[in-house]
Amino acid sequence: MQADQDLIPHGDPLALFDAWFAEAQTSEPNDANAMALATATAEARPSVRMVLLKGHGPDGFVFYTNAESRKGREIAENPHAALLFHWKSLRRQVRIEGSLTEVTSTEADAYFHSRPRVSQIGSAASDQSRPLDSRKTYLDRVEALAARLEGQTVPRPPHWTGFRLAPDAFEFWHDRPNRLHERRRFTREGERWTSTLLYP
Repeated sequence: MQADQDLIPHGDPLALFDAWFAEAQTSEPNDANAMALATATAEARPSVRMVLLKGHGPDGFVFYTNAESRKGREIAENPHAALLFHWKSLRRQVRIEGSLTEVTSTEADAYFHSRPRVSQIGSAASDQSRPLDSRKTYLDRVEALAARLEGQTVPRPPHWTGFRLAPDAFEFWHDRPNRLHERRRFTREGERWTSTLLYP
């Protein structure tokens, strides 16, 4: 079998992510910024869910949530996490691992108030991840809060915040014919990134 050119170049994984993400935004039918977020308790019991990437750059990858939710409590216990992007239209995946820190209150305020008003009220009315006796209870709380705050700015709840994952490892996966896939893993060594291909 003749060798062919690598599709995943060595170099800067942040620049490579930017390029792949830009392509996904034009090709994915829904939510190119959707990512699986894996967290774990202090006892290393894992859980995973889908969240939306709301910002990224050299300092990391940002998402927002209720800090009193299950993932928020797990982050408080164990501030390490992993992200997974799966862009089926491009037949690509990106895995990112690193540590989490909370965004500033200024960042959290800015993003909270950029959301549709009904989403702001829905977040403020939700005890995320807590038991709920009926959906009607939640919708009644949303309606009551909307009425109480009519004509006013919705205050960001203090427990509604964001987290930034500072990457220390990336893995890029590209589908290849006959399941002869291509994988490249990048790891940070100080300010420098090194990479290697992995067997699929």
